[in-house]
Amino acid sequence: MHRRRLLATLLAAPALAHAQAQAQAPWPNRPIRLLVPVAPGGSVDALARLFARHLTPLIGQNFAIEDNGAAGGNLAFEAAARAAPDGHTLLAGWDSLAINPAVYRQVPYHPIRDFAPIIHSVSGAQVLVVKPDLPARTLAEFTALAKTRGLTIGSPGNGSIGHLTGEMLKARTGITWTHVPYRGGGPATTDLLAGHLDGVMLTLAAVVQHIRAGRLHAIGVSTAGRVAALPEAPSFAEQGVAGFDVVSWQGWLAPAGTPAPIIARLNQGLNQVLALPEVATWLASQAFTSVGGPPETLARLLAADVARWPALVQAAGARID
Repeated sequence: MHRRRLLATLLAAPALAHAQAQAQAPWPNRPIRLLVPVAPGGSVDALARLFARHLTPLIGQNFAIEDNGAAGGNLAFEAAARAAPDGHTLLAGWDSLAINPAVYRQVPYHPIRDFAPIIHSVSGAQVLVVKPDLPARTLAEFTALAKTRGLTIGSPGNGSIGHLTGEMLKARTGITWTHVPYRGGGPATTDLLAGHLDGVMLTLAAVVQHIRAGRLHAIGVSTAGRVAALPEAPSFAEQGVAGFDVVSWQGWLAPAGTPAPIIARLNQGLNQVLALPEVATWLASQAFTSVGGPPETLARLLAADVARWPALVQAAGARID
């Protein structure tokens, strides 16, 4: 028995030594897992890949990107919250991190306690886009059409900011439509382009090129005023829905307890990425507003959103049991 224990100890020693050496090595000492809470093809996924690609040479490690839009992103959020706080698992987060606790009866994470904000990278508008042959070019025409026939409007998922923006618009205009949830903006856009939907409410960046090319038509944007990257698209507010103003956000977070020096280095690197001329130009062309700044900027935004959404979710009747 003693010999067996000794042999087992000797066999396990190299693996243990390797694990200890890796744990003590300077960060990052292996590829970084970046969790993306949407399906591939949407704006959250596109931004995650853009930032990861430019951040790689700044920190000296590659990123392994994992897209998972299941359960409204909750599976990705949970995986990030439960990951070791060693800087080797990060989250490309967005509005749903703050929205989901108000939408779902129970989520296996807390959006503030379980995460360490890194950076608020960008903000943007939601947009209602329709297929080009839909006989509606303005919100008034769309409203009149919705009152005479059943429309199908997709979103990036139940409880997503696209879904809630649509519910808010329905409540404010008195119209109805059939909501079709998807696992991300990419699949929803694909079905809209194929003619399987009448429209989609989602982040403007996900469809701005299709709008410019005439493949889709923008009924309106969710921000208080027009968006500089697409000035021809009017806001809902200027089309008669007074006070309508919804701004979405994206940012990076780490598991709570991640060492402050790692957070600081990631924040510095991502601010450098945002300042790159090619990145700034691309973001502007895609209708994103670059934000950046210290982690506290995202922390304040997250706290405000967690407090804001429950009342809006209840008013929209968007709770998922």
